[in-house]
Amino acid sequence: GNTVLHILVLQPNKTFACHMYSLILSYDKNKEGPGSLELIPNNEGLTPFKLAGVEGNTVMFQYLMQKRKQNLWSFGPLTTVLYDITEIDSWAEAQSFLELIVSTKKREARQILDLTPVKELVSLKWNMYGRPYFCFLALFYILYMVCFTMCCVYRPLKPRTGNKTSSRDNTVYVQKMLQESYVAYEDELRLVGELITVIGAVVILVLEIPDILRVGAAKYFGQTILGGPFHIIVITYACMILVTMVMRLTSTTGEVVPMSFALVLGWCNVMYFARGFQMLGPFTIMIQKMIFGDLMRFCWLMAVVILGFASAFYIIFQTENPENLGQFYNYPMSLFTTFELFLTIIDGPANYDVDLPFMYSVVYFAFAIIATLLMLNLLIAMMGDTHWRVAHEQDELWRAQVVATTVMLERKLPRCLWPRSGICGREFGLGDRWYLRIEDRVEPNKHKMMRYTEVFKAQDRDNYDKGSEKLETSGETLCKKELSALSLSRSTSRASSHHGWEILRRNT
Repeated sequence: GNTVLHILVLQPNKTFACHMYSLILSYDKNKEGPGSLELIPNNEGLTPFKLAGVEGNTVMFQYLMQKRKQNLWSFGPLTTVLYDITEIDSWAEAQSFLELIVSTKKREARQILDLTPVKELVSLKWNMYGRPYFCFLALFYILYMVCFTMCCVYRPLKPRTGNKTSSRDNTVYVQKMLQESYVAYEDELRLVGELITVIGAVVILVLEIPDILRVGAAKYFGQTILGGPFHIIVITYACMILVTMVMRLTSTTGEVVPMSFALVLGWCNVMYFARGFQMLGPFTIMIQKMIFGDLMRFCWLMAVVILGFASAFYIIFQTENPENLGQFYNYPMSLFTTFELFLTIIDGPANYDVDLPFMYSVVYFAFAIIATLLMLNLLIAMMGDTHWRVAHEQDELWRAQVVATTVMLERKLPRCLWPRSGICGREFGLGDRWYLRIEDRVEPNKHKMMRYTEVFKAQDRDNYDKGSEKLETSGETLCKKELSALSLSRSTSRASSHHGWEILRRNT
């Protein structure tokens, strides 16, 4: 029976699936207990209710929610309803319904976030606890990055004592040894900041690694809504901090490499906190789509073009004096110069006091046509197309990011700082299940229409029941007479009911 329920959730015919679902549950002996068919999960740990959310079956989801709601009271256009949020709320769920929705790749599933009571539950959690905690976390992270930046700016350096080995050598300061790095009072202040930086990196790894093991690396880093790119950035940043610490303790030169990477990654991760603001959140989604979609594909083409033309430029200037044209004096510098030329950061290097090789003009002409005119305009066109596609769903993606952030904060924070949302069913004699109270206000005209609709439905139903009773009690000899009378009464009632429905349509 449980397998059939899961199959019905996946049926394309939603109306048929809902009727069959209700029919199967009518034969269930344990309707409310732990052995109920609705509470038995499949091999993936999904109950029929959670499966409807993952598959984006909004019709089945609303049908199941209507079965779970309890009308508390109704007065005129006001109605108070208790919605069962036991499986929806992520507070006590190992496999959260909200997390399943935002982590699925189906766009239809995100439409459930706009349905009652999911929309009201998310809004309650975000406004009461999610937004304040997230803003505090953003402020704390910015202060932490300021502390790390100051430690890097005032890192221990000393004047260089050795002689220069080349005219292009421009180094005047070198890194201090460990014994010389913490001597003065200013060094002790910097040591406090460095300890805070290292502790913060360790805390980041401690918080991130359990989620990677629980969700899986592919889903954790691959989902934009879950913050996948930013998780990669922050974990790499923490690793760079630990590498810098090891190099400092062992007095290894070259700590500027992991330190500079950590500065760039740490400050770029500040964009993660833009998802908490409606004005900035959609822009971060756009940036992620462009960087990890269009730009990643474009970088492969750009790398091939730069590699080919940089090699050509290096070969052309290999026999020339590097003092007159230093942009291509060795192969790494040729790669960097060609990259700058590709992005039109600099103009083509030329020294009119000396004769330039003829092949330089030919190669540079081809490079300008391919790189500047063709490939850069291709990148702009690709980004414009991505912007047009993402703009239609950026608000929907941003709301999904808010849900993912709320679930993340609810898992990380202690229970004392994040109490459970909703009302326990024991207060209304509904058991240990948790409910969310929602007040629905119907406009007066709409409320009047609904009353008319109920009256017309009841009239049709009563006429049908009366006709059925007459048909059952009539004998075989009077079958034709009763049947004709019944058809006449039905046509009369049908005409009056039809007239009432016409009035209702015109008013609507």
